[in-house]
Amino acid sequence: MLALVEGAHRGFAEVSLRHDYVNGCDTTPVAFLEGIYVAPEARGRGAARALVAAAEAWAGGRNCREFASDVSIENTASAAMHMALGFEETERVVFFVKKLCAD
Repeated sequence: MLALVEGAHRGFAEVSLRHDYVNGCDTTPVAFLEGIYVAPEARGRGAARALVAAAEAWAGGRNCREFASDVSIENTASAAMHMALGFEETERVVFFVKKLCAD
């Protein structure tokens, strides 16, 4: 999905359908906001809200009852945007890895 601001592309959103477990969700499939970007000069002008609304409409047409996303813990700007767009935080996760052999 692309966002037009004053006739120019200024943002995009990538949305997928996830059929596996999605943290905090109870249904399947779940629409998942894989990524969203709005150019700095277009922020605060409704582009992200329009992109998310379009994604929600797309998801509704695919029988999704939930719309999920994630952000890294340190990305407070993205977390604030998600909250402003109606998302609710469900949980926080820390990932770990352990190397099993030398390369």
